Amino acid sequence: MSKKLSIWQMTPPQILVLGFAVIIFVGAGLLTLPFASATGKSIPFIDALFTATSATCVTGLVVVDTGSVYTMFGQIVIVSLIQLGGLGFMTMATLLAIMFRKKITLKERLVLQEAFNQGSIEGIVRLIRKVVIYSLSIEAIAAVIFTIRWSFDLGFSKALYFGIWHAISMFNNAGFDLFGTVDAPFVSFTGYANDFVVNFVAMALIVLGGIGFVVMADLMEFRKTRKLSLHSKVVLSMTGTLIVAGALIIFIFEYTNNRTLGSLDLGGKILASFFQSVAPRTAGPNTVDIGALRQASQFFIVILMFIGASPGSTGGGIKTTTFTILIAAIVTMIRGKEDIVIFRYRLAKDRILKAITLTMLALFLVITVTMLLSTTESAQLLKILFEVTSAFATVGLTMGLTPDLTTFGKILISLTMFAGRLGPITLAYALQPKQEKELYRYPEGKITIG
Repeated sequence: MSKKLSIWQMTPPQILVLGFAVIIFVGAGLLTLPFASATGKSIPFIDALFTATSATCVTGLVVVDTGSVYTMFGQIVIVSLIQLGGLGFMTMATLLAIMFRKKITLKERLVLQEAFNQGSIEGIVRLIRKVVIYSLSIEAIAAVIFTIRWSFDLGFSKALYFGIWHAISMFNNAGFDLFGTVDAPFVSFTGYANDFVVNFVAMALIVLGGIGFVVMADLMEFRKTRKLSLHSKVVLSMTGTLIVAGALIIFIFEYTNNRTLGSLDLGGKILASFFQSVAPRTAGPNTVDIGALRQASQFFIVILMFIGASPGSTGGGIKTTTFTILIAAIVTMIRGKEDIVIFRYRLAKDRILKAITLTMLALFLVITVTMLLSTTESAQLLKILFEVTSAFATVGLTMGLTPDLTTFGKILISLTMFAGRLGPITLAYALQPKQEKELYRYPEGKITIG
């Protein structure tokens, strides 16, 4: 009774942290089973834990190749963790409760509010229904298209398996793939750099999974309402801007690089540029060798990864809305205005403070982990920074460092993925002691800035 009471008294952030941790350790236990490994021997627990963390946190960083090291059982465990981690364990629990006509309690609604980063619990159960319907529908459509396309290369049964598996992985922005072999591991989608169908479907899945379920609901209801919320306008405009700008910059930097875009025709160059611009939206697959990109491109991708996807989505990073608020704050300060205005709406100060807090916590996490790994791993600073940012933003892109990580490095990157999936602020709320109401305020002071 006391244990039940203690769990019931946990805050929503603490419940989310505990829930994800339990799923990760259960997944790691399943992946260590001998029949999860292609060799029939148990995979080392640290590698299984890393893989389970990466799958549950929908990242995509791997220390062993998914396609060649794991059996079908292991692969199904991984894709199940991806689906559970992408939609959220509370979403799945709520779905089961709805199916069995169980009442959703206030506590459960508060946890869902925290999980989807919503301002209130109003309409949260209705949102969950939409999330599940939209997600499964999009994944099903993509799986059919993938199956038809890959039937020409793999045969129908394998194409069907690959179609369903990769539709789930791409929509949840996980970045895991099964195309690696014993002789050619970690190849991702490089064999389809010129394939329009595979590229377009994968990019569509990544974008739809990354814009957030609230925006998707807004878009689905646009025919009726004929309007979009401020949140949706900000997400869609910034997502489009980052994708186009990213593709243009990668196209320019890599145009003459024979190890990446240089060997492709003009259409292939454009397609690969857009894919490498969309992938850092926290997805992880790649159609060109990321390690072969010029350093300018690699550093630019670090910036794209740090920004990440949008709130209430399957992606990570500081989020497009946070980045928009920061840019708007800079513009407002330069213009000498008092209020930050976006699309003719004035932003409340608590939104601005939260954006600054989230960004600073994320920067502190990335810098700290990068400094620690630079002392334990034999790699260049940019390579380590790329890996850490990819882990924090739950992207999964890599310059090839992950398989060579030390045990300490694997643990640290796993913790970074965990923090990135839950969000620095949620994690901070979960770890802090119970808040007490302030009984007084200090006098206002002034500090010179700039």
